[in-house]
Amino acid sequence: MLEIIYQDEFLVAVNKPAGMLVHRSWLDKHETRFVMQTLRDQIGQHVFPLHRLDRPTSGVLVFALSSETAAQVMPLFASHEMEKTYHAVIRGWIEEAAVLDYPLVEELDKIADKFAKTDKPAQPAITAYQPLARVEVPYSTGRFPTSRYALIEMKPQTGRKHQLRRHMHHLSHPIIGDTTHGDGKHNRLFREHYDCHRLLLHASRLSFVHPLTGAPVTIHASLDDVWQRLISTFGWQDIL
Repeated sequence: MLEIIYQDEFLVAVNKPAGMLVHRSWLDKHETRFVMQTLRDQIGQHVFPLHRLDRPTSGVLVFALSSETAAQVMPLFASHEMEKTYHAVIRGWIEEAAVLDYPLVEELDKIADKFAKTDKPAQPAITAYQPLARVEVPYSTGRFPTSRYALIEMKPQTGRKHQLRRHMHHLSHPIIGDTTHGDGKHNRLFREHYDCHRLLLHASRLSFVHPLTGAPVTIHASLDDVWQRLISTFGWQDIL
């Protein structure tokens, strides 16, 4: 059962679990669980995805309840007329809030994008981020006897593929659990000492003006058990 965190006559939103694909994909032929099909069976009607979350990312995921609604709401997502808020645990400490404006070349998939053009120019990519809390743990990943991590909040202002993961990698503060753009030593530390086997990136909140009712909507997605355990271990309960 998926946790439904918002529903009206036009839209439905779930708290997507980490590791679950949004929909069936020939790139993952062996997968049997998908958010789209699970939600369809759960509410007894077809749903139409309006945006995507990477497989390892958890949090707010919104669907339209009809193709007509999808056609009307899609442009809202495409033009970023909504505020998305993410939380992540990263390597190292960030001192202050900032906005990173760092264009990204489109990431192509070896199989799915086999025939795509590879010489496209970099596209604008902007992420606002701010540190919320920090911790120093008594485990070494290299030269020092301890390792430092931070809890941050991020608000992407563009929607490039893997934007948040790539932007934090660019800042040398990779997100913990990121096997593509992260740091294996730190991922291993979290697996071995904190039993954390997931990407620590969560889509916590989505705010927008409902395109069909005109009402302001804010959808919140709670953190899973892995997150809750880490927050408790690191003493971050008062922050989130």
